[in-house]
Amino acid sequence: MINYQFASDSPKSFSAYPRGDFDLESSTVRKTRKPKHSSFHPIIMIKSFGNRVLYYYKLHPVMLFLIFLSFGVTTLVVLSLYTSHFQMMTNYKKFDSSMDNSYPFPKLRNLVMVAGHSIYTSSSYEQIDKEDSWFLESYQKNPGQASTFVAHIKEGIESAARDDEALLLFSGGETRKDAGPRSEAQSYWMVAESKGWFGNREKVRWKALTEEHARDSFENLLFSVCRFRELTGSYPQNITVVGYDFKKERFVNLHRSAIGFPETRFFYLGTPAATTSRQAALKGEALVRTQFEHDPYACLGSLHRKKIGRDPFHRSIPYPNGCPEIEALFRYCGSATYPGSVPWG
Repeated sequence: MINYQFASDSPKSFSAYPRGDFDLESSTVRKTRKPKHSSFHPIIMIKSFGNRVLYYYKLHPVMLFLIFLSFGVTTLVVLSLYTSHFQMMTNYKKFDSSMDNSYPFPKLRNLVMVAGHSIYTSSSYEQIDKEDSWFLESYQKNPGQASTFVAHIKEGIESAARDDEALLLFSGGETRKDAGPRSEAQSYWMVAESKGWFGNREKVRWKALTEEHARDSFENLLFSVCRFRELTGSYPQNITVVGYDFKKERFVNLHRSAIGFPETRFFYLGTPAATTSRQAALKGEALVRTQFEHDPYACLGSLHRKKIGRDPFHRSIPYPNGCPEIEALFRYCGSATYPGSVPWG
């Protein structure tokens, strides 16, 4: 008897027919088609897209041009906004790191700004409410004018005393050549010092400072906001402006809008003008307000020339070095409202 040897592994399959599809009618074997593998061909897709664009261009050339133009303009606007925001945040980080986060008044959140209107020239502070103690322009030489300056100083001090988180700034530069290199802001501070801060020395003196470069009312506001940033490391949550009551509309509606500060966080404390000069003051204010309506940033025409004339000693303005986030706002000049972003917006 013959013994057959089998392999130890699994048995091999027996192929009765060749591989492929067997056709019973023709008794032939058809070769199996290999499945087509879809592959990504970017060059072919680009050519196809280009052909489609060319086809539509021949049918509707104007429409296709407008579509591409709209797409291009939209892209430029988006990139411009992104670049502006990126630069603002980069400058903010650089400034913070350079200052090492060491600010004199980091806990103060609100700004009280007193706009200066004159320079104190007397060597004595015994008669601060007398016109002879101040350098006055011709339109300011009216009885009771000096008392209005003192009223502004007192109002600002009392407002800051009521708010533990308020920083008081007297704003105004060296605007009068014949008064010498003395600023309006420093004059107001010295008058406050001579009067013992009107009974609020302990509450206010330590947080009362100056902004000594402003040459007009718009700069009073803008420069004080930047000065606040220099001193606290942040921008004010609330702003209170102290000035003449007839200038309220100028500050609240024009200057505030020009810097994009929220109306609900902006306040104005107005005191009356001297009785003998009120009518003339109202007439002059109407003219200035109209000028600011057409030139909100005082960078064109008569407002600009007036501002240049109020810089007799050619002082270099340090801003916006202390507030790099709003550098574009400082550089902006136009009749329309500044279109860029602001930190308090």
